[in-house]
Amino acid sequence: MAASLTLGHFLTLGAILFALSVIGIFLNRKNLIVLLMAIELMLLAVNLNFVAFSHYLGDAAGQVFVFFILTVAAAESAIGLAILVVLFRNRSTIAVDELDALKG
Repeated sequence: MAASLTLGHFLTLGAILFALSVIGIFLNRKNLIVLLMAIELMLLAVNLNFVAFSHYLGDAAGQVFVFFILTVAAAESAIGLAILVVLFRNRSTIAVDELDALKG
């Protein structure tokens, strides 16, 4: 007998992914690429919850919202990586501790 997946299973998975991304942000303060990956994981955890609720409620609004979130996340990733490339060219490092150009 196969157990069916319920809304609680998806919400638990989304909460675990979200918690892992928060832990990744707080534990890793050195590498900007890992910070960007943790932010993307956080967005994907939220998207999982939107899709789960959308399916559970029978409404497509959550899935449309996920489409817009993924579009913004892709643009954010492209711009973030472009900024990292420029920072690496100018400073020869992407270590967070050594990037103090925006300090007053």
